[in-house]
Amino acid sequence: MAKEQKKTSKDKKTKNDKKDNKNFFKEFKAELKRVSWPTFKQLVNNTTAVIGIVLLTAMIVFVLDVIFENLNKFGVEKLKAIVTSSSSESSESSEVEENATEEEETSDGAEQSPVAEEDANTVTDETNTVETTEEVDTVENTNSVEN
Repeated sequence: MAKEQKKTSKDKKTKNDKKDNKNFFKEFKAELKRVSWPTFKQLVNNTTAVIGIVLLTAMIVFVLDVIFENLNKFGVEKLKAIVTSSSSESSESSEVEENATEEEETSDGAEQSPVAEEDANTVTDETNTVETTEEVDTVENTNSVEN
């Protein structure tokens, strides 16, 4: 008797599954009938709006990308110019110091007055400023040629 009950319970399950599947599709079809579908005109308008917004956003992102790229490029180039000018100034200042020590040695022990030393420093500072300005101008000219 237990075997017969198991068989009937399996038969009931398969019948219920088939019945549930049929009900599901009937309910699905009924639900699709209740959906408010857009008209063709609404569909075209909404699609156009979405594509327009996407294109506008893409243009804004592109413009910002170009702006930031150019700012970064010019910023990096200016930093390079500053670094090279500062390194050239430090090498020039070490050369000036070497020349000053050589001049002191060749002056036969005669010391220079403090005023003469200040004048020599002023001349070297002006020279460094002129060279730095020329380097920056050269870098700016190369940047404008590249663009």
